Amino acid sequence: MRKYLPWIIIGGLVIIAFIWAKSFNNKAVDLNQAVEQSWGNVQTAYQRRNDLIGNLVNTVKGAADFERSTLTDVIEARAKATSIQIDPANITPEQLAAFNSAQSGVSSSLGRLLVSVERYPELKANQNFLKLQDELASTENQILTSRTRFNEAVRPYNTHISRFPNSMFAGVFGFEKKTYFNAVEGADKPVEVQF
Repeated sequence: MRKYLPWIIIGGLVIIAFIWAKSFNNKAVDLNQAVEQSWGNVQTAYQRRNDLIGNLVNTVKGAADFERSTLTDVIEARAKATSIQIDPANITPEQLAAFNSAQSGVSSSLGRLLVSVERYPELKANQNFLKLQDELASTENQILTSRTRFNEAVRPYNTHISRFPNSMFAGVFGFEKKTYFNAVEGADKPVEVQF
């Protein structure tokens, strides 16, 4: 019996190591899927905004003849924002910063568009415009919620793969830290609205 004891101990250790590795991998996969689902929700919220922008621009264009540069800025910002694609499995800080910057350009252009619309009382009273304006406000709230939920999904994933001993093996299993959404540069300064 004594000669089999080392083999029994080694076999027990192998089984324990296998159970731990399986548990670590499966939990990391589940958390990674939650991050990817949250990223999909972020993309959906931004897509909703990009779809609404076309309707808003057409409504404004049909009801008022305002500065062409504002309209052009909105259209260009929307095109730039929709051109940036990110793979949720390999989000890098640089990709997220570029995506965030492009989406910030859309927000800024929309803000200028809505301020310029204030000059046109007949447009402000237009029911279609009021509905679109409400939809845009709702969409911006959905974007904020989606981004917050994305960060909430990233936190447990990053925590799981960063804890010891998981951190020693996360790279072996192919799990890397995910990047959080951060505020765009200049977001800490108040927005200046001029009429």
